[in-house]
Amino acid sequence: MRRLAVAVLIAGAMSGAADAQVKDLLTIDLPNDAATLDPHLQSDTDSVAVYRNVFDSLIASEGGKMTPRLATGWRYTDDTTLVFDLRTDATWHDGSKVTAEDVVFSIRRITDPKTRSSQLSQLDQIIAAEVTGPAQVTLRTKTPFPPLLVQIGNISIVPKAVIEKLGDAGFNQAPVGSGPYRVRSWQRGVQSVLDANPAYWRGAAPFRQVNFRAVPDSATRVADLRAGRADINRQMSADDAQNVKGDPALQVLATPTERIGYLFVNALWGPTKDLRVRQAVAMAIDRDAIVKTLLEGYARPVNVMLTPVSFGYTPDVKTWPFDPARARALVKEAGAEGATLRFLNSPAYNRGITEAIQQMLTDVGLKVEIAEMDMASYLRNRQGAPGDAGSIAQGRWSCGCQDADGTIFPLFRTGSPWAKYSNPELDSTMDAARSTLDAAKRLALYRRAFEIIREEVPAVPLYQDFAIYGARKELRWVPQPNEAFLVFDMRWQN
Repeated sequence: MRRLAVAVLIAGAMSGAADAQVKDLLTIDLPNDAATLDPHLQSDTDSVAVYRNVFDSLIASEGGKMTPRLATGWRYTDDTTLVFDLRTDATWHDGSKVTAEDVVFSIRRITDPKTRSSQLSQLDQIIAAEVTGPAQVTLRTKTPFPPLLVQIGNISIVPKAVIEKLGDAGFNQAPVGSGPYRVRSWQRGVQSVLDANPAYWRGAAPFRQVNFRAVPDSATRVADLRAGRADINRQMSADDAQNVKGDPALQVLATPTERIGYLFVNALWGPTKDLRVRQAVAMAIDRDAIVKTLLEGYARPVNVMLTPVSFGYTPDVKTWPFDPARARALVKEAGAEGATLRFLNSPAYNRGITEAIQQMLTDVGLKVEIAEMDMASYLRNRQGAPGDAGSIAQGRWSCGCQDADGTIFPLFRTGSPWAKYSNPELDSTMDAARSTLDAAKRLALYRRAFEIIREEVPAVPLYQDFAIYGARKELRWVPQPNEAFLVFDMRWQN
């Protein structure tokens, strides 16, 4: 009997150890709720963090190389024609097959101006998308377009039949993808709950359920990690990272990214319509102090609106010097002393940086009113009419493509919803840079583009952003410079 009891105890202990290795639920704290679950309507970071786990792309960037997803292969037949061969074993979450018609529908939906997709500028060189075989799609562009492959890798493929049945609004409420997770529920402003897709073509997802929770307060997100209420925090401040480092149950996962931290400056509305005021704003900001004091080493200053990991980065174009005396003189010269700048802000942005910039601009004679709002409202205003976008706003931009075209074209090209600025010379320079395969010509054109942006100040470049994540010690995951937040790549290890 004694031997039997010991055997039972050992078996129970072994069973318990095995059970401890299994974690069915992964809980993720986001600074904001997803603004949308329709991947063609918005590309803010929190929305992407959720929906890229629901939808597949044709190809994906991994370690700087393009790898297959729904496409098994691709080839250029000439400088403006790209052919994709598709998988035949991928299915939508409703069980129907992913088809070439779905791929064509997805590309055409984004490139149709009526969709008002935030990704339109990344794909507007495409002039045709056609089914050219049972599992083949061919794309044609206006001109040679160097960033095409990486931009295609950022595009989620959606089901034609479901959207035509439900409409855009209905699809946003009940999205159907082909990715490793499917949407169980979306409680606006609270959380999105995803379940593993048992029929996913790449195999079993690592967690049966994933909860993306909206937790705007950074201190609460850290407290959730410490208490085990969350397993990973998608966005941490440098201060929070320093605190988490001392906790043996937690880890900090960080990497420099292609994302640029910058200050948007509205050139079409309010006091900042005056170039002298915009230049004063640029010279009032002490970038080095922001990076050193507020970001504590989790950033690097940059002179232009791009980071060193992206093609087109030009370090020899100088930024405006920190010169508050000259900034004060320009404000006075423009008759803008005491003028009010509306500063859009949301919890996704570092409040300390917002307040530091507010003080720096106050010191040169401007009045700054911070307009705090949730991320969905922030995005709606920033992409709205010039009068809705505020005078200034923090921005942290990434295209996931590591190419200057994906950053400065959507931010500054006339007609882009993000651009509150228009300059024909800059437009033609960017157009030329995205229309040639000659790398040397592209670099020279981007150098000129950055000179124009420096002089006209539709934005002030601040720093190369680091992605900082807090996580439980047991989570195994390697962050990427393109900030892909894919649960399929995460594992739990006790």
